[in-house]
Amino acid sequence: MDRINFFNTYIDPNSVQKVSETLQSTFVSEGKKVKEFEVSLENKLGLKNVVAVNSGTSALHLGLVLAGVKEGDEVIIPSQTFIATGLAVLMQKAVPVFSDIQYHDGNLDPTLLEKIKTPKTKAIIPVHWAGRPCEMNTINSWAKENNIKVVEDAAHALGASYHSKEIGSISDFTCFSFQAIKHLTTGDGGAVCSKSIEKANEARRRRWFGLDRLNSKVSPLGERDCDVKELGYKYHLNDLGASLGLANLKHFKERLERRSQIASKYDSAFCELRGLTLFRRNDSERHSANWLYGLHAQNRDQFIIKLKEKGVPASVVHQGIDRFSIFKDFRTELPIQREFDKSQVHLPLHDGLTDEQVDWIIDSVIKSVQSF
Repeated sequence: MDRINFFNTYIDPNSVQKVSETLQSTFVSEGKKVKEFEVSLENKLGLKNVVAVNSGTSALHLGLVLAGVKEGDEVIIPSQTFIATGLAVLMQKAVPVFSDIQYHDGNLDPTLLEKIKTPKTKAIIPVHWAGRPCEMNTINSWAKENNIKVVEDAAHALGASYHSKEIGSISDFTCFSFQAIKHLTTGDGGAVCSKSIEKANEARRRRWFGLDRLNSKVSPLGERDCDVKELGYKYHLNDLGASLGLANLKHFKERLERRSQIASKYDSAFCELRGLTLFRRNDSERHSANWLYGLHAQNRDQFIIKLKEKGVPASVVHQGIDRFSIFKDFRTELPIQREFDKSQVHLPLHDGLTDEQVDWIIDSVIKSVQSF
């Protein structure tokens, strides 16, 4: 049996031709392909007002900029995320306020928000951990009542839905990652979605130094005839990445369905195993993008070692980011996060897995648990 990889980078066979065509055109920076990619994401996946950028981290930072977050403002975030979520807040010289999570899925617990908000709270970043949507109706209602902006971190959640609405069409802003191991890759890249066309246009200006390229002409002197009135960044995606993204979009929904099938097979095999507690993934309100397959395991560290002995990689992926020294001034009591850190683990879940590999993983998990 071939080696089992924890993550998988999917490159569509047509991508070589698409990227080669872009290279041969010599138009390799942000151009027509980026726009085509943005429109395709809207039309095929139901995202709203897509603005493509060069990374998921850039998307998060830009989302906070668009939300009006400024120095000294507070931004509520979960600790169960990748460090980029917290760093984006610090990039705005804002204050990350860590909220505890739900043990059953790793997502932010919305019942705690009222206790930790202050007059300085400007925004909240719900992170859809492993691809399972947060409780967005509750979060958005609370945010609206308190004049707080919602910036979803959907790095794991491309293709997920909540109450039949696509993630990327629900909140003020939604940020995606197209990094190499995500559901859809542009090599590296990301996107900001906005419910407001005005904010989307602002995002397009800010991703290119604050220059309004869409609504300005080149003067006789060879320079764009426009003013810069807001701080901008070099956050644009280029046409090479967009060409790769367009190719990889072709079979995206089929690959997403393959992930769902594997996750369901895991659920059936593991649901009654003593020593394992499965994360919640799908219910009547939410459909996960299944970027990770998570569970809680007794004897977690030994469980990982046993699986690796059988050729099955397993990983916590990330533990609470408040442990990093850069956040030491913002630490608070997070009892559920600490419990989550002790037992959470993830198994391989991607469309590159063969049926034989899936069966091997299932058998290995069962035998590893039974050995304790």
